[in-house]
Amino acid sequence: MNNQVVILDRDGVINHDSPDYIKNADEWHPIAGSLEAIARFKQAGWRVAIASNQAGIARGLFSQADLDAIHARMLAAVKNAGGEIDLLVYCPHRPEDHCDCRKPAPGLLREIGHRLNVGLQGVPFVGDTLKDINAARAVGARPLLVRTGQGEATLAALDSAPDVAVFSDLAAVADHLTGQ
Repeated sequence: MNNQVVILDRDGVINHDSPDYIKNADEWHPIAGSLEAIARFKQAGWRVAIASNQAGIARGLFSQADLDAIHARMLAAVKNAGGEIDLLVYCPHRPEDHCDCRKPAPGLLREIGHRLNVGLQGVPFVGDTLKDINAARAVGARPLLVRTGQGEATLAALDSAPDVAVFSDLAAVADHLTGQ
C-alpha cells in the first residue's frame, strides 16, 4: 500500500457547483463518478484531502452549521461509495479579507501538508479554477485541471500551461493516478 496524497477542490470537482453557492445539504449533488473515484483512490492506498474556499460563510449566505451539514452529507456519500476523506480544510473568508488560506494563497495546502505530515512537492491537486492551479503552483504541487465545474472556462483562459494536465473529470484523474 502506498502512502501518496491527492488533494481535491470540492465544488466543481466532487460536486456540482453553483454561482449562488452551495448553501445547504439539499443543494449538494455529486458529479457522476466522483464518489467512486474517491473510493478508487482509497482502495489504491491514497490519502484524500479536500481544500475548499467557502466565502459564503463570511458573506452570511450560510452558517457554519449549514457547512457542517453539507460536509456530513458529502462524507456519508463518499463512505457509502466505499471511499474516505482523510482531511477536509476550508477557508471561510472573503477575497477582500486578504487571508493566507483562501486559494490561490497557499495556506490551505500548507495546512494539509502539515496535518498529514507530507511534503507537497509534486502532490497532485485537482481543481477546476485558476485559483486551484495557482495554489498548487505556490507550494510546488502538481496542478491537475478537470473540465467539470468551471474547468472548461478555466481551460479557455489558460494561455500556455504545460505544467497543467487536463482531465474530463475526477474519475479520469483517478484512472490516471491509480492505474485502475
